[in-house]
Amino acid sequence: MTRPAEPDATVVLVGGHESGNGTDLSFLADYLPDAHITPAGRPLHNLLTQLPGRKRLASDPAPVVVLPMTFGRNPTLIADAAKTLKWLEAGADASGLPLVLADPFGTGDHLTAWLRAAATNVHHRAPEAGMLIMADAANPFDDAELYRISHLVRTHGAGNQVETATVESPAEVVDAVKRLRLLGSTETVVVPAGFRQTATLHGDPLPFGEGALADAGFYGPLLSGQAALRVIRERVLDALHNFEHGHNGIEAGLQADHGHGYAHSHAFDAANGHSHTHGQGASAGHTHIHPAPIGST
Repeated sequence: MTRPAEPDATVVLVGGHESGNGTDLSFLADYLPDAHITPAGRPLHNLLTQLPGRKRLASDPAPVVVLPMTFGRNPTLIADAAKTLKWLEAGADASGLPLVLADPFGTGDHLTAWLRAAATNVHHRAPEAGMLIMADAANPFDDAELYRISHLVRTHGAGNQVETATVESPAEVVDAVKRLRLLGSTETVVVPAGFRQTATLHGDPLPFGEGALADAGFYGPLLSGQAALRVIRERVLDALHNFEHGHNGIEAGLQADHGHGYAHSHAFDAANGHSHTHGQGASAGHTHIHPAPIGST
C-alpha cells in the first residue's frame, strides 16, 4: 500500500515530564506549523473539543491523530491520553472528527540508542569528558527507568564515564557534576534525556561554564529538529494506516501503564471481588472478575 508523503490529519502532540509538559516541544512549531501542542488531561480534552470543525459533520473528515511525546519512560502519559480520547468517543462529541491515538514518539530502546550515539559524539569531542544524562525529576518509576537506560549506555557506550541525574533544582545539577569530578572527569557534558533544546531547568537558565559549573557544558538537543520531524511523521502515518484497517489505538493505549509502578495483589482489593481488565492490544483485552478471598467475608 502506498502511503501519502504528508499525513492527512490534524496532529496533536501531547507533552509530559520529558518535555516540560509540552514547553520543550515549542521548537517543533517551525517544522509542523499546523500541529497543536498540549499537556495531557484537561488541556488535551479542551483542545480536542475546541478544534476548528470538531463539531461539524463531513462525509470523510480527516482524523485527529494524538501523539504522546514520550521517549518511553512515561507510559502514564499514553494511558492518560487514551482515557481522554475514550471519554470523548463515548460523549456528546462522538459524531465529530475521528480520534486516533498514535504509538508514542519513542521507546526505551530508542532512547538508549540515541543516548549511545550522544556518548560516542561526546567521546569524539572530548575523550576525557564525563557524560551526565539529565532529566527533570518525575516519579520513582520513570526516574528508575532512566537509570536503567543510563547503565546500558555506560556499559555499551564509547568508554566515557556516564552518570545520571533526575533533578528538581540547580543545586542537584551541581552535585551531579561534582560526582563526575570525583570520579576523575575533568570536564562534564550534560546530555538531556528528553526534548530540551537549551541549557535550562524549569525555564530558568543553568549557568554552565561559570562558578560551580565552570567545567560543565550543555550537549545540545538529543535529536535535531529534522530527526524529530521524521519520527513524528512516521508515527502519524503508521497511526493513519492502522486507522484505515479499523484500529484507532485507543484500547491499546489504555493498557500502556499496566504493570508500571508498584506490583499489586488482587487479594487486597474490594472484599466482594472486583473486575479488572487485561490485554495487549485493541483486540486482546478482556475483563474478568476476581472473587473475594476465602474467609474475607
